Amino acid sequence: MLTTLLGRFSQQQNHAIPLFQDSVAAGFPSPAQDYIEKTLDLNDLCIKHPAATFFVRAEGNSMIDAGIFSGDILVVDRSLTARSSDIVIACIHDEFTVKQLIISSTSVQLRPMNKAYSTITLHEGNELEVFGVVTTVIHSLRG
Repeated sequence: MLTTLLGRFSQQQNHAIPLFQDSVAAGFPSPAQDYIEKTLDLNDLCIKHPAATFFVRAEGNSMIDAGIFSGDILVVDRSLTARSSDIVIACIHDEFTVKQLIISSTSVQLRPMNKAYSTITLHEGNELEVFGVVTTVIHSLRG
């Protein structure tokens, strides 16, 4: 199924959305500005390597402490080499999962970002295939 998703990426019409010059305060309110700095295309913001990028929907709650919730869209870049602490899409025991990759001198682990779940420690003979690095999470606040 994931392999099918990899082949589905195609260029579609881009929509330039206004980007206001001032940031919005998450603490105390700041004065609003009446002008737009430029437009922003989410493809430019979220996708660095279009030919190597795919989207996948997260399911479950093992990554909630990383801000990844069930139903979120993950932007995944296959061209990046996964490093320790990256959030990755991986296949282990013929199942796909999204986890934090932890690489040390003694082990490789797939760590959930929810204390209710156990870390997966890979042992000799375990096959791990990393399908890509999660670079962006698209999380809707309103359905």
